[in-house]
Amino acid sequence: MYSEFDREVGEMRVEQERQARIDAASAALKAEGRDVCDCGATISLARRRVYPSATRCLECQQIAEREAYCR
Repeated sequence: MYSEFDREVGEMRVEQERQARIDAASAALKAEGRDVCDCGATISLARRRVYPSATRCLECQQIAEREAYCR
C-alpha cells in the first residue's frame, strides 16, 4: 500500500511534469520560426504572420498532423 507521503510525492511529480509541458508549449509559441521548410519549400509570409514559430510549410504541417492524429 502507498503511504500519504508517496501519494503527495506522486501528485507533486505529476504537477511538475504538467508545468514542464506548459512551459515547453509556451516557449515553442514564442520561438522564432524559419523561412524555409525541411522539404526546401519557402514557408509563406501569410503562414509566418499567423504562426510566427512555424518550422514547416503548410503541406508538410498537414502531413505531420495527419500522421499524428490518424494513427
